[in-house]
Amino acid sequence: MADVFDTGKVAAVSDERTTLEAFLDYYREAIKAKVRGLSEEDANRTLVPSLTTLAGLIKHLARVEMSWFQHRLGQVSLEDLAPVQRVMDDPDSDFRVHPDESVEALITRYDEQCTLSRKVVATKQLDDVVPHPVLGEVTMRWIMVHMIEETARHAGHADILREQIDGS
Repeated sequence: MADVFDTGKVAAVSDERTTLEAFLDYYREAIKAKVRGLSEEDANRTLVPSLTTLAGLIKHLARVEMSWFQHRLGQVSLEDLAPVQRVMDDPDSDFRVHPDESVEALITRYDEQCTLSRKVVATKQLDDVVPHPVLGEVTMRWIMVHMIEETARHAGHADILREQIDGS
């Protein structure tokens, strides 16, 4: 994984787009690093009152990538995205890890979603505007900043969970 200072060096002298992409990629790698090396049992261990687990964070972030980049920014309908999870029906659905979902499979799914996200981003400009059901409209810039915030926040959660599991 790239060091935050390496990311900072790239971002410190780059244009806005490169800076946003560098920090999002840094946090994408950070979240995966917190899960790697754990047993399935530890990755799925519930250590807080909510359903939040390290494996669940990876599953959740894969869905968030799909939602913001493929659905919102790419304008792909939810019906055309598979697998689509109806979060409205069960807001905890993407934190529920099923027995047939291994950590490596979840990481692979997350990597695939991140690759698809990068492809959508490559076709857009930071000022491109897309509709949003609550905010009216959002720019790709806003989506990128939001995804950095979302991924970094969950990386912080992962830090705490991993520390509770094995002290690292």
